[in-house]
Amino acid sequence: MFSPADIVSLWVTLKLATVTTLILLLLGTPLAWWLARTQRRWKVAIEALVALPLVLPPTVLGFYLLVALGPHGPVGTLLDMLGGPTLVFSFPGLVIGSVIYSLPFVVQPLQASFSAIPAGLLDAAATLRAAPLDRFFSLVLPLARPGVLTAVVLGFAHTVGEFGVVLMIGGNIPGETQVLSISIYDHVEALDYGQAHWLAGTLLVFSFGMLLLVYRFNRRFGLGRP
Repeated sequence: MFSPADIVSLWVTLKLATVTTLILLLLGTPLAWWLARTQRRWKVAIEALVALPLVLPPTVLGFYLLVALGPHGPVGTLLDMLGGPTLVFSFPGLVIGSVIYSLPFVVQPLQASFSAIPAGLLDAAATLRAAPLDRFFSLVLPLARPGVLTAVVLGFAHTVGEFGVVLMIGGNIPGETQVLSISIYDHVEALDYGQAHWLAGTLLVFSFGMLLLVYRFNRRFGLGRP
């Protein structure tokens, strides 16, 4: 069963995943729309930059974020001059790291859905005097529902399972930055394999359930069928 400390870690994990997913939707949706529609030559460089966390070891990304956000890094120094908060080993710093690390898991499904929408459909709506924002909210988003759901599920689930980045930039502060993946590591270090099984099994069932939801939703809307 979950111990009181594990329940606190679960709460921090869910809070981090929820905040991160909301921020990713706000930032990732316009970015994915731009990537789906632009033909500029540096689009490839932006796509590679967004996808970088997919191939970069999490500890490498976490290390550079730790350096950048630390008291002697460019962001940390600027915040200190402005009287801002310290980001490393804090929940806001953890959110920044999670947003960057989970960015491709939200942007790429959205970009694929936006790219599949025929340009002629949008042109037809424009001839009916539908404004750009009206076209986006009343036409594009409903048509891109499978991609939006996939982005939400993958962004949330991926944040829940983070380890390397959160350990580097957030540390292991109970009630503040200690998430479930760190708690599992702590239990294994203490040779408490029974408690580690509880937490690991919970994450396993949760991840499977999230993927099942995505596949069932995509199957219902015919995504991926010839």
